[in-house]
This record gives sequence, C-alpha cells and structure tokens, in this order.
Amino acid sequence: MLELKEFTTKSGEKILYNGNPDFDKLETFSEGVGDIWHSSFEQGYKNAFPELVYQTATFFWFLKDFDNLDVCVSWRVNPNHFAVRKSVWETLNGFDADYKNVQMQALDFGYNALRISGGIPLYVKGLFESDVKEKITISAKDRYAFFIKNFKIDHAVFMIYREGFWKLKEWNAFFYAKKKYKKSDEKAIIKPRELKPIQGNPTVSYIIPTMMRQDYTLNLLNDLSQQNYKPTQVVIVDATPENQRNESLYNPANYPFELIVKWQVSKGSCRARNEAIDLCTGDYIIFGDDDIRLPAEYIQNHISFLQTYNAGACNGLDIRADHQKQNLDDLKYKLNNYGKGRYLSGVAQIYNNANNCVKKEYVDALIGNDINYDGGYGEDIDFGFDLLKIGVIVLQNPFSTNLHLKPPVGGYRFWGNQAKITGKKRKKQPWELDVPVKWIRPIPSPTLMYYYYKQFGKETVNEYRHKYFFLFLFKGSKLLMPIRFLKMPYRQLQFNKSIFYAKKLLKLGRRTK
Repeated sequence: MLELKEFTTKSGEKILYNGNPDFDKLETFSEGVGDIWHSSFEQGYKNAFPELVYQTATFFWFLKDFDNLDVCVSWRVNPNHFAVRKSVWETLNGFDADYKNVQMQALDFGYNALRISGGIPLYVKGLFESDVKEKITISAKDRYAFFIKNFKIDHAVFMIYREGFWKLKEWNAFFYAKKKYKKSDEKAIIKPRELKPIQGNPTVSYIIPTMMRQDYTLNLLNDLSQQNYKPTQVVIVDATPENQRNESLYNPANYPFELIVKWQVSKGSCRARNEAIDLCTGDYIIFGDDDIRLPAEYIQNHISFLQTYNAGACNGLDIRADHQKQNLDDLKYKLNNYGKGRYLSGVAQIYNNANNCVKKEYVDALIGNDINYDGGYGEDIDFGFDLLKIGVIVLQNPFSTNLHLKPPVGGYRFWGNQAKITGKKRKKQPWELDVPVKWIRPIPSPTLMYYYYKQFGKETVNEYRHKYFFLFLFKGSKLLMPIRFLKMPYRQLQFNKSIFYAKKLLKLGRRTK
C-alpha cells in the first residue's frame, strides 16, 4: 500500500507527497492553479500508455504530452514522485487497487482526475529531483481493465482489432477484465474553490462577431449594460449585408462602456474576431456569440475565477436554450436542475467561442484565430489547444454561465451552409482554396481534418481513420450492415477528399489575416 508523507504549507494546507520534492517550489505551486504535481517527463512517463489513442484518437487535448514547456497539464503521474492536495486525494479516494501495477494505478488516478473529476494535474519541470528513467510496464490485463472500467465496451473491442485480433493474449486479457470488472460508477467531483473578490481594477474588452442578427446583438448589449462588473469596451464586428442592416441601432450613447462597431467586409467569424482583437485595449478579452443572454454576475465571475485560480484563460458554462424565446429566468431554472456536474471546474475539456475569457497578453501571443477555419468548424477548439501549447492553463469556469439561444437563421453559418451542397449550385468555401468541391462532398469537415493533422499529426489521424470506419461499419443496426459495407468505397473517397483539403491548408500554415 502506498504510504504518502505530509507537507503543511504556510497557509496551513496539507499536501501529500511521495519522493523528494523541492519544498520551496511546492509551496509556490500550492498557491496556484494545480491540484496534483509531478516531474514525470524526465522520469520516463512522457506519453506513457499510448494505447489511450484507441479510445480518443483526436478528441482529447491531452492524448499526448506537450513539448518545450516547464509547466503544463499532464495526467501521466509517476507514483514514486508526485504531490497532491490532501483534500483532492481524499475526495478521489486515492489510487485504484484493482490494478496490479502501481504505475497503472497512478495513470488511472491522473487521467480520471483530469477528465472526469475536475482535478488539475500539472507537470512541473524540476519539482522533483529524480531524473532516473523508469521502465513503464503495463500488462494486457491492466490495459483492458482500464478500458473496461472507464469506457464503453466498444473501445476495448476496437483495441483488440488494433493490437491484433489473432493474438490470444489480447482475447484472454479482454475476457479476464470483462468478467472481473465493469464500467465504474460516477466519479467524485472536486469542489471548486470559493471565488475571491476581484483584486484591482482590471479592464475588460468584450468581442461580438455578428451577422444578420442585430436584434439578438441588441439584447446582448443590454445584458452587458446590466453587469455588476461592466466591460470597459465592447467591440462589435457586424457582417450583416449593407441592404439588410440598420446602422442607427448601435448608439454608443446608450451604453455605459465604449462601444466600437466595425462593419465587416471580409468573410468569416475567425477574421471577424481577429479584426476585433486589433481594437481591444482591456486586460482581459471575453469572446461571446451574438445569440446569447448573460446574467448580471457573468463578467465579475470570469475575472474573479481567473484571479482565484491564478490562471490565464477559462471556458464558461454554455447552456443551450430550448428555443430562442427563452430568457434569463429559463437559464436560472436550467442551472438549478443541471445535476451533479453543475459546479465541475478543473481543466477545460473543450473550448467554446460562445463563452470564454482570456488575458489579453495570451491572445496577443497567438495573434488571434487561425482563419483557415473560416467556412468550416473547429476554430474554437484549435484556439484553446494553441493556448495550452504556449503554457496557458485553460480552466472550466462553472460560475460564468450563458443561455445560448441558437436561432435557426442568421449568423456566420449562413456562409458555411454551402458546404452541404454539391454541383453547380454550390458557392465556394474559403477552405476550398483553388480547387472547388464538385460532386464528392468531403466528410468529415476538411477544417476539422486540418485540426486533427495540425494538432495531433499523421500517426494519430491514421488511428482516427481506423476508428472512424470501424464505427461506420459496426455501429447501428446489424441488418443494415451490408448496405454500409457497400457504401464503404464512396465514404473512403469522401474521407480522402477531406484529407486532400486539410493538407492544402497545412501547407499554408496558421494564418491570422
């Protein structure tokens, strides 16, 4: 059984640890964003347990560990050299003794803390003195136990296919784990920290890209006027066509903040946000969609949350409305009935441009959004991932909530809807570049495929391809499987077409103008 030692910080908090940490550094990091700390990259754990790719080839930001960072999010905990807040260790009930190997116990602990329970595991270079590289030896039985306990059975079956369905040891391990274990019950949720009052007088810029939704934008401006902590400036970039707009609706005299309105002549929401960023002067930038409603404490909670955790960026809680006529009373009702995960915080698992707040210095470091995504999907998760890659810890903020109305018309998807059309009626999309789509419509979205290649690389995209067609063939009615089998060649053509456009975007590289 693992015996952890105890360290008490100057503030009186208990930190449990194993190994030999630098206590001065541990004291400093205990005052910051993390819950679990380790230096495992130098100890042989970087990118350990690569088999996780069989479950989450391109949908988990932390599938691979980040390079060239002294501090970053990483769930790959070394059981011999790590530290954890005592309250977090007790909430999560420590390591899972079902695994035979303590290395697997530590990886399972870090993974579930990050992905499920709202924990913040961090790699910290030099926190632990040992640089002895350990050999990671995880048995097939522990590997399948991890998959059975954490995921649906389909993922374990897929792992047999990828590891080699002819290998008897894979089948033996699978049936052993399937018989002995079942998918774990709901995991404990780590309680978020109590928000502190805002320190100082930080300024806030709020960005609204909009198109053919001036009425919704006016409602949002009204909500921003009612904020407990008001924005310093609001920047609207409006792409509404000239013959459909009413320029007199945006009257700066009506609002208690600087209102800047720019009429967009370029195309795309990424370009719109970048044009707005150039005009922002606030210490923080909040990005929002045009079709949301905000409670009065929204901005205050964003700034207070980031200051409380000493973090650089956060993703708010985006609540989908049942219809576009709902209001803030409906939001309150939905939040009261949200369920167990209402106050799940920790590291963000996704990034949503409808609701996020970032220190301006980090937005400036990225020079805005990648415009290769215009006309498609994925620009927001790409932006969030790029923040992580420069060392920003992106958190999930459950205190800043919005109601997302999602009206059926208007918005930047007006341009992107052409992607569903083929033939002569189709209007060219930005990502098509100099090769317009004709009769074979690329699936998945080429901009998402671009994201997969850009952020995860060719090898991981190959695993995604295997999973994509495995699910296409075997998911759904067994009676329709012969039909899906006949459709496979055409679906392969569509997939390859998506890769074709993704690679052309890759050659262009990340663009912001």
